[in-house]
Amino acid sequence: MLKIGADSSNAFIQQSQQKQESLFEKLASGKKVNSAADDAAALQIIDRLTSEVEGNRQAISNVYDGISLAQVAEGGLGSITSDVDRIRELTLQSGSGALTDIDRSAIQDEISQLQSNISSTIEQTNFAGKPLLAQDGALSIQAGVGAVQTIDVETQDIAAKISDVLAIDLTAGTSVEDALNAADTAIETIGGARGNLGATLNRFESAAQNLTQGSISAAQSRSRLQDLDFAQASSELAANDVRQRAATTIQAQSNQRQDQVLALLS
Repeated sequence: MLKIGADSSNAFIQQSQQKQESLFEKLASGKKVNSAADDAAALQIIDRLTSEVEGNRQAISNVYDGISLAQVAEGGLGSITSDVDRIRELTLQSGSGALTDIDRSAIQDEISQLQSNISSTIEQTNFAGKPLLAQDGALSIQAGVGAVQTIDVETQDIAAKISDVLAIDLTAGTSVEDALNAADTAIETIGGARGNLGATLNRFESAAQNLTQGSISAAQSRSRLQDLDFAQASSELAANDVRQRAATTIQAQSNQRQDQVLALLS
């Protein structure tokens, strides 16, 4: 059968159907770029931004682990400081000449209890099974997407550094002066360790802010490339549907006229 202009009409309808399918896919996914066929260059950028967003998200999680770790260590040191302060106070109390040996023995009993508390705190201050106050070293936290973007949390052997306090025994020869000196040195040592942890916490908080802002910026850039404008896509879908229906009608009318011409010729 002779069909004048049928090929061009069919091609237009086929293109219209393909566009219709593409629009349906975009509306269903909420994305204007679903494959390289939609926009190969944009897809590459989207993939790169997605990798950046996911990397930042994991780094942020690591940073908050680091913050928790440092806070646990600082909390342990704070508890030890309180116990050492109390030991110092009891030592001063024991220096009163009005006390009897029984009084001093009672004071030493409390000091011994505080020393046990300190040892328990050192032993129990851990994070994910890693000791924070029982050995010298450092725990490295990946705080960025780059290989060298790490923050170290220092760990210390606190028991070794305040061993004089843990050895105080006012009933077995430790003088008040020596006990006070030991307590003062311990407080200074622990204060230095807490100050170091405070600086580390500040670094973590700054890293978290930077990573969060970077993640937001990358996500916004990705959204501009990837996310679909539903109003625009719906409008295009409606317009394409009208064009497709019009083309189908025109093709049907064209075929009808061709049949009429053939009937006259026959």
